[in-house]
Amino acid sequence: MAKINKGFLNLKENYLFIEIGRKIREYVEANPDKPIIRMGIGDVTQPLAPCVVEAMQKAAAEMGVKETFKGYEDSGRGYDFLRNAVAGYYKNFGVGVEADEIFISDGAKSDSGNITDIFGEDNVVMVSDPAYPVYVDSNIMNNKQVIYADATEETGFAPAVVKDIKADLIYLCSPNNPTGATFTKEQLTEWVNYAITNKAIIIYDAAYEAFISDDSPRSIFNIDGARKCAIEICSLSKTAGFTGTRCGYTVVPKELEFYDDNGQSYSVLKIWARRQGSKFNGVPYVIQRGAEAVFSPEGIRQTREAIDYYMENARIMSETFSKLGINYTGGKNSPYIWFKCNMPSWEFFDKLLNEKQVVGTPGVGFGKNGDGWFRLTAFNTRENTIEAMKRVKELLQ
Repeated sequence: MAKINKGFLNLKENYLFIEIGRKIREYVEANPDKPIIRMGIGDVTQPLAPCVVEAMQKAAAEMGVKETFKGYEDSGRGYDFLRNAVAGYYKNFGVGVEADEIFISDGAKSDSGNITDIFGEDNVVMVSDPAYPVYVDSNIMNNKQVIYADATEETGFAPAVVKDIKADLIYLCSPNNPTGATFTKEQLTEWVNYAITNKAIIIYDAAYEAFISDDSPRSIFNIDGARKCAIEICSLSKTAGFTGTRCGYTVVPKELEFYDDNGQSYSVLKIWARRQGSKFNGVPYVIQRGAEAVFSPEGIRQTREAIDYYMENARIMSETFSKLGINYTGGKNSPYIWFKCNMPSWEFFDKLLNEKQVVGTPGVGFGKNGDGWFRLTAFNTRENTIEAMKRVKELLQ
């Protein structure tokens, strides 16, 4: 008799964004004459940079020629040309990582969930509340105990270290999804020190690092000691418009170790490489060539234009909530606005959709501390952003 992994029975019935999609479909079917503006799921609207498209076209042509055709990628870690490009990119913000510490993936979401495979069920996992749902769901699926570090209005939605709570794995995200909060160097240093003291490992989601415009750390490896206690996961989805093409990367330092029940240490890098070799066949060559172009000087300039476009949308959104006198975080260093809606989050979702045809994300979908809060994204067009803010203002003033 085949038996289910009981972890799946402990999940909520629907993933947050699946539930939002269901509500949108029902509304559109009932109101076909009322077009909606989507500012909920963090999909992008600006196209790939021209140099990225050119690189992909060239690579696609290579696949049609016997001499340059590519089949399976040997290592499963990504082609050398892309891993070297990522390592070079890290130098831009003062971080040294080696190419053989970098694993190319199909996105931060996948690796954020898959990384839990290499950690035993008896690990206690700490996740901030609110947090990106994948951190929680993937560990529940693997029957791990999940505990929470509160991120609230009082903490600026950046979770503070609670030294008397013991965790083995810690998920951190900065700039944060959903709240837009960004860790300072001092705050991250406290987490690194906690992890070293407790022999814990931080899984650091840096998917939005390219949106940082001040002196906040761009990488957890900007913090002394982080190479001994952290894995960093990043993505090109939002920074370079790869939501439809899928590419990201994970950095696993050679110094990083974990232990068996007898205290025997093992290389995290080697175990993760073994997992990927068995369960992942790599990102397509054409996509990796496009990703390589992202890290070229021209690619950085062109993708910066898209980031600036979204951050101008964020500025417009921030200005709206400032004028309304509504408390919010994000907008600076982040393409998200996280604002206080002063009612249950799903109730506000329905109100905003039904009365103003604008879709956002209810904060409670990210955790109990998110109830009464709401997330909007800056990834729409300028015209839609301006119109959405006009409607939000009408609803809230």
